[in-house]
Amino acid sequence: MMWNDFFVNILEDGFFAAIAAIGFSSISNTPRRAYLTCALIAAVGHAIRYVLTLPELGGLHIIPASTVASFSIGMFAVLFASRIKCPAEVCFFPALLPMIPGMYAYRTIEALLSCLYHTREEVFSHYFYLFAFNGLTCAFIILGMVVGATIPVFLLKKLSFTATR
Repeated sequence: MMWNDFFVNILEDGFFAAIAAIGFSSISNTPRRAYLTCALIAAVGHAIRYVLTLPELGGLHIIPASTVASFSIGMFAVLFASRIKCPAEVCFFPALLPMIPGMYAYRTIEALLSCLYHTREEVFSHYFYLFAFNGLTCAFIILGMVVGATIPVFLLKKLSFTATR
C-alpha cells in the first residue's frame, strides 16, 4: 500500500466517523458546543481502530482494536470535557456509536433466521456456527467498547467529575 493511499484511507475513515458522531450528537440532545469535540474524538478513535486492524501493521483483531480505540475515545472525552463544560459521557457516547458492530449484529440475526429455516443437520450446524461466531464477536466488541471507554472516567475521576463545575 502506498503511503499516500494509507493516509487518505485513515482520513476518510475518520471523516465518516466524525459525520456519524455529529448525527448521533444531534439526535441525542447534546449541546451544540460539543458537536465539534464529539466529531474530533470519533474521528481519532475510529481511525485508531482502523489502523490497528490493518494487516500491514500487524492486523490486530477487531475486538482488542475496538477496546483500545474506545479507551482513547474515553481519554480524549475526559480531557476535553472541562473545555466544553460538559460531562465526558456527552462526548464519548456519540463518538462510540460509529464503532457499533452493525454488520456482526446483522449477520447474527441473519444466521439465526437461517437456523430456523433449515432442517438438515449439517446446514443447521453451519448457520448455528455463524450465529455463534457473529453473535459472540458482536457482544465482545460492545463489551470491549464499554470497558475501554469507562476506564478513563474512573482513572481520571477527579478530572472527569470536575468538568462541569
